[in-house]
Parts: sequence; C-alpha cells; structure tokens
Amino acid sequence: MTAPDSKTELLIVDDDPLIADALGYFLGRDYAVTTASTRAEAVGLLRDRKTAPALALVDLGLPPTPHGPDEGFALIADILAHAPGTRIVVLSGQSDELNARHARALGATEFVAKPADPDYLRSLIRRVLSFRDTSAEIDDGLVGESAPLQRLRAQLRQLADSPFPVLIEGESGSGKELAAAALHRLSERTAKPYLALNCAAISPSLVEATLFGHSKGAFTGASGARAGYFEDASDGTLFLDEIGELPLDLQPKLLRVLENGEFQRIGETLARHSTARIVTATNRDLKKEVREGRFRADLYHRLSVFTVAIPPLRDLGDDRMRLLEHFRAVYAAQSDLPPFRLTEAAARRLLSYRFPGNVRELRNIAIRLTTKLAGKEVAVHDLEAELDLGGDSLVAGVLPAPTLAGGAELVAIALSHIQGRHDFDLDATLRRWEEAYIEAAQQLAHGNMSLAARLLGVNRTTLYNRIDTLAREKRTTPQ
Repeated sequence: MTAPDSKTELLIVDDDPLIADALGYFLGRDYAVTTASTRAEAVGLLRDRKTAPALALVDLGLPPTPHGPDEGFALIADILAHAPGTRIVVLSGQSDELNARHARALGATEFVAKPADPDYLRSLIRRVLSFRDTSAEIDDGLVGESAPLQRLRAQLRQLADSPFPVLIEGESGSGKELAAAALHRLSERTAKPYLALNCAAISPSLVEATLFGHSKGAFTGASGARAGYFEDASDGTLFLDEIGELPLDLQPKLLRVLENGEFQRIGETLARHSTARIVTATNRDLKKEVREGRFRADLYHRLSVFTVAIPPLRDLGDDRMRLLEHFRAVYAAQSDLPPFRLTEAAARRLLSYRFPGNVRELRNIAIRLTTKLAGKEVAVHDLEAELDLGGDSLVAGVLPAPTLAGGAELVAIALSHIQGRHDFDLDATLRRWEEAYIEAAQQLAHGNMSLAARLLGVNRTTLYNRIDTLAREKRTTPQ
C-alpha cells in the first residue's frame, strides 16, 4: 500500500493482515505506507527501496515464532543495520515489561501495547518523527572528555590525512559512522565528496552496480549508463558501513580497487580508476568471519591497514552524563519543551547502567524523558522504567556477577555488596539472576525452549514453570 511520494514514508510490519490493513487505512491519510508480514519481507523491502522509511511500526510476534518476541527483536536489529536513520515504534501484543525494555535497548524509540488507540498512535508517531538527530552537526560528532574518547579523537586526527584504508570496529549503536565522518572532516579531503554506503541495506544483486556503476543495457532495468559510488566519491572519502555483509563473490573486486584503484562498470571493458580514501566499519568479528570462510583474509588485511576501535558507552564514565545533557538540550529545543532534570539518585543510577544499546539507547531515553517528563524532575523509578534491566549486570540490589569461585570468595563478594546498602533484597536478587540466566539461555538457543532447558540443566516443563512463576511474581510485586 502506498500513497503520494510527497508523504513521509512509513513501514508497517505485522503478520495479521487485518491489523496491517487497519493501520494502513488510518495512517495512510498522513503517510506513504508500505506493509510487510515477515522479517524477511521487511528486510527485502528495505534493500529494494532507494530511500529508507522515516519510521517503522513493528510487531514482535512474527513468523516463524509468532507467539514469541525473538523474531521481532531480530527485526529491530535488521532495520537499524539496513536503515540506521529509521525510527522504530514497536506495536505488539507481546507487551511484557521485559520485552518492552529490551526492545527499547535494541533501538526502538517507543513501545506500544496492542490494542492501541488510533489517535494516540498517530500522535505518538508525529512526536517521534519531530525529533531530529543532530549529533553529526556538533564539532567532530563526538561528545565527551573521557580518556577513551580523548584517545579516539587523537587517533582520528592522526589517521585523517593518511591515504590508507581504516577499519572502524565497535558495538552496534556506539557511533562508528560518526567516527568515519570525523575522519573525513579532519582531513585535507574535507572539501571533496564524502559518500556513505550501508552494505547491509542493498540487495546482494545490486551491490556491484551500486559500487562500480553500469553501462546502458548491462542488465534488465539498466535504461542508461550510471556511475557507481567509487566514481562519485572521486578523490574524496568512501565509507562502507557493515562491510561484513559484502557478498563473498564481490570481495575480490573490492580487493582489486584497494590494490591498484582499478574497477570496471558492469557491461564495460574500460578500466576506470578511483583515488577515494576507503573507510569501512563493522560490528562483526571479521577475524572470526575469515576463519569461518565468510570473509576473505586478503581483503581483511587490506581493509585493516589501520584499525579504530570505538569504545562502548559503558566505558565512557561521566561522558554518559554529558551525552544525556547534550541530547536533553537538543530535544527540548526541538520540541519547544522545558528540559527534564535528574535527581542525584537518578544520576547515580544512570552512571551504574551498562547501556547495552550504547549511544543510540541513551538518545532514545532522552527522547522519551523529554516527552513524558518535560520540565519535571526524573526520579530513580522514572529512569528505571526506561532501562533494560535484563541486559544490566549492575542493577541496584543485585549481585554484580556470578562466579564459580569458592565459598569464601563468594561470601566476600556478597559482604562487599551488602555493606552500607539499604535497598538490598535477597528475593529480588535471586529472582533477577534466575531471569537473567533464563533469558541468556533462550538467546543462545535462538528461542528453542528444549535447547534452552538443556543449557540450564533442567527439563523443559521445569523451565516453563519457572518462567510462569517469575511472571506471576513480577505482576504481584509492588513497583
């Protein structure tokens, strides 16, 4: 379903055709709506589109596991890999609080339980789309003064004018694309073109033509000759994000460009040359990909002449507060609302959180707090509601980490954790660790409950009973 091209594009992913049609009907007046019923179909649409949708409305319960959230969680990651600028709102009947928290940590801006009021949903979408990310518009795009960030800045300045390739590594949401843009801005190429291509966002059949261009009639649909990214980048910078997604059969052609600057458009025999500086990024372990035969060793070594590691947000100390203050000011100004304020206790809680979703997660927290508590004081319980406690090993009242150490060492750890605390709760501690181990086993088993039970050393019936018990306890425990 589509609407006029002038409308903002919106993607709806729901396996229930009645819900998808209803959403398309009442949102279609304001947006150009496209629908998909599976994760694979949604990814295919993203790869085939010339422009990414501004927002994706996503259900968690998708085939082949419509009664669980895992396929929806995977889709959130897919959308952000293929279209990092797309905002995500989860609209799902899988509305358990843990699911909502985890979806937000993965990168969803908001979570709405089904059934949703149409007017509320329309208002929410307008509000989410009203916030614009301005992180790339400030200085070098990197906010903070921590030692890891200072080292990163120094490394970027040192490498900026080098003609050699740079491989940027880091966790999802940590800001790899900002580092790539900073490399260009700090270089002598700053007045030259800077082009960025997400290798995961293109259909494998179109990657070669996109990179190298094609002649007229080179393939079906090639109505005219067209230059590729290497030509358009000229002697500027070409940033290839998600380089680990590059098809194996195309990797020799990229290697050839890196070795001698030579490439050919599809359908031509004329050799063309590129002097673009190549910067790549990945959140994969490319060394492991090489060992497992999914990435060429010679290409990896060419791409990683210099390697830059982006520190995760959890390692940036007080920069987490500086980033929150930055986002708070930006989004308060954009929405014409007064900024929220953290209590001292809430600020301490923020600094103890591990941010599994990195800077992207922090940005979305700032958006939600601006929306819900503009001009107000944010207490610990307000902040806790926005955090993914399942991915946080430093939850208040919970032991810091399990260990196989001897009894005396375990006692020492417990003693240091309990001393001086007024909020320690043994039942909550044990319950939280049980939830964490069950969630970890389910992730490792990719939703296969029989395998998850074997990983935990219990039978499947026992695992289901424990999950049900934990859910009941959560519903009856005062918040």
